[in-house]
Amino acid sequence: MASASQEFSWKWFLLSPKGRISRSDYWLRYALPYFIINIVLVGLDIMIGAYSIEAGGGLFSTIFAIVGIYPAIVILIKRWHDRDKSGWWTLIIFVPIIGAFWVLIECGFLRGTAGPNRFGPSRFPEEQNINEVFE
Repeated sequence: MASASQEFSWKWFLLSPKGRISRSDYWLRYALPYFIINIVLVGLDIMIGAYSIEAGGGLFSTIFAIVGIYPAIVILIKRWHDRDKSGWWTLIIFVPIIGAFWVLIECGFLRGTAGPNRFGPSRFPEEQNINEVFE
């Protein structure tokens, strides 16, 4: 498990459901790269004629989506852990419309618990009071 004192590991980040990740890790190390890679792969599918609107994707983008299922689940579990909630909350995404919106708000925009919680230490040191910094 990566913590503030441990070095970041992609293996842990993408494959282990243990521990916590911050919102910045979620957006900058997962969501943004996933989005960019997916756009590139859809473009590649279109260029080689392998993209089908009816099928909802192409060869490369579909393979990427299938391979990305497990890491996506693991990363959401760690975001729930950062919010001090069970990883089982990931299943709420299967509730039509409301579930995906709930996951986006809770895991994408709400801050995790400060300091350690039952799922481990925060990846970042506890926040300092701004007055302490400038004294």
